[in-house]
Amino acid sequence: MPKIVDREKYRKELLWKSFDLFASKGYSTVTMREIANELGVSTGTLYHYFPNKEALFLQLVEEQFQQDIINFLAESGDIKYIPERIRALVGFVEKNEEYFISQILLWSNFYQQQGKSEVLNNEILKKVAQKSREELLKYLEIEDKVVADFVVNFLNGLICVRMFEGEMVSYQEQGELLVQMVSGYLANW
Repeated sequence: MPKIVDREKYRKELLWKSFDLFASKGYSTVTMREIANELGVSTGTLYHYFPNKEALFLQLVEEQFQQDIINFLAESGDIKYIPERIRALVGFVEKNEEYFISQILLWSNFYQQQGKSEVLNNEILKKVAQKSREELLKYLEIEDKVVADFVVNFLNGLICVRMFEGEMVSYQEQGELLVQMVSGYLANW
């Protein structure tokens, strides 16, 4: 009897396993052959699921985004007020700091390899960015896109600063400042 394979589940497994390789070596230096070897599959199998390295990477970005949302919502629970929701968001980033640092470094390497125009015009990356803002607005239960942009930019900046300054910058202190800034901004509108 032939082995029954859940192709979608297998594709996702390949994506998640490739993240570690990309994160450790960078997008630009890893080849499809290396990915296949590291994952223990043939290059033919890898090409069956992903036509090239860029497609694999972009599908990984989409998968990570979806899984990050699921993980965060499951972990944060039912929180009623915006300040507590922001604190939960900052806490999630802090708890998963190494993962998010790896993500930012990998995306930066992809940007460096592909170039600004390619990245800014990539429909998948645009869709993920837009969807992340929409999910944040829905989670915070607000309609002001400027606030979502600010929170995302603030958190990405905080992660980047912590890469170079570490414990000198506190998630709790910066998170409380973010709560005050967003709450103050929303109170004035």
